[in-house]
Amino acid sequence: MKLEKSEILKALESITVAGEGKNMVESGAVKNIITFGDEVIVDLVLNTPAMHIKKRAEVDVMKVIQEKVYDKAKVKVNIKVDAPAQSTPKNEIKGKPIPGIKNIIAVASGKGGVGKSTVTANLAVTLAKMGFEVGLLDADIYGPSAPIMFDVERERPLSVKVGNASKMKPIENYGVKILSIGFFTQPNQAVIWRGPMAAKALNQMIFDAAWGELDFLLIDLPPGTGDIHLSIMQSLPITGAVVVSTPQNVALADARKGVAMFQQDSINVPVLGIIENMAYFTPEELPENKYYIFGKEGAKHLAEDLDIPFLGEVPLVQSIREAGDVGRPAALQTATPIEKAFEDITREVVQEVVNRNENLPPTEAIKITTMAGCSAVKK
Repeated sequence: MKLEKSEILKALESITVAGEGKNMVESGAVKNIITFGDEVIVDLVLNTPAMHIKKRAEVDVMKVIQEKVYDKAKVKVNIKVDAPAQSTPKNEIKGKPIPGIKNIIAVASGKGGVGKSTVTANLAVTLAKMGFEVGLLDADIYGPSAPIMFDVERERPLSVKVGNASKMKPIENYGVKILSIGFFTQPNQAVIWRGPMAAKALNQMIFDAAWGELDFLLIDLPPGTGDIHLSIMQSLPITGAVVVSTPQNVALADARKGVAMFQQDSINVPVLGIIENMAYFTPEELPENKYYIFGKEGAKHLAEDLDIPFLGEVPLVQSIREAGDVGRPAALQTATPIEKAFEDITREVVQEVVNRNENLPPTEAIKITTMAGCSAVKK
């Protein structure tokens, strides 16, 4: 038996495509019909990728042809999806904003051991020295280090009333407000939590804390790319991310993945730039010498390859490690090369935040002026 296209089209007019409000032929979903004896091939193009809608259309086509045209027809339905592109506006806020916090900066590293927490701590104290209101959230649930680096490991956050709600009051030192899971665990206690528990603890520290008015909240992320990172991105409107790496190839490979994570369409967090830590070694007795133990300018070259800003380099100096161990970040030391290095990097970070806010609203752009070598907020 030869099947006629006109009869098949008439039968298909009785099918309404879900969400279209028109029949399958009128809406243009039927793109082609091929008949060969008792065989029928129907090509459809739908505007939705939803699996249940595609399956329903396939079943409806087969059923109506066999009921209204020929009950023994061999029907094959090919479905393509041509969903309209939905552009994500650049000013889309992901997550729930925190009242009073202007900019949230995620500090990340693809690899552990590159000094991400040390860099975060020194960025925080340098911002505070420049006159900004600064907070630091230690989001490294399984390896919190902020309490040690700020010499507050014996402190415990108190509860304060904010309106009718009880909030955690962050611990403050060196002008930086700090919250960390390390405040709620014993020094010899391992945090053995699955992802959902860790995410819940982070949300409590983010949203149940009395941060007050902050120009910057720095988030010290754990190394790698995983549950905690996704939870943070979903929970907060991150202003931008800073990636820390050392110069050697094994660290740069992971740093590249860290940048790629933030740039994924589903995350879409602007990468403010890359900081190279342990860039070179300078012995105390030979302050003019530079030894490139881990390679030279690897992070700088990576930033160029990825077309993102290079924010600066931090040398491998014993005093940085010693300062972190005693709980006084090295950038607090005045008139030292380390102080200058972190001031230069921090200015670059602030400038990139300003650039990002001017080009990608709605986060309010902060205005920077230079006075006596420091930057200050103008509201």
